[in-house]
Amino acid sequence: MIFVSTAGTVMGLFSFLALLGLAYLVWRIADQLPDLIFRLSEIQRDVAEIRRRLAANDDTKPSREDNAQVVSREDHPRANDTVRTPQAEDTPR
Repeated sequence: MIFVSTAGTVMGLFSFLALLGLAYLVWRIADQLPDLIFRLSEIQRDVAEIRRRLAANDDTKPSREDNAQVVSREDHPRANDTVRTPQAEDTPR
């Protein structure tokens, strides 16, 4: 006569049910994958559009660097001056 332990049968049944649950979860994830990929591509497209708009706004605004004149040290009128202290006329208004 063949002896089968109940602990082995219970563990076998539990393993089988766990395998079925895992297979079901993998099936559900695989089923939702196309939707997930589509939504991620839509988010990526929206982020790219926002970045383009921000870049366009930054290009239209004049920055301080664009308005400043580039003057080499030799061409500057005070190139030979020593250290100056700030004057009232030097403060921005």
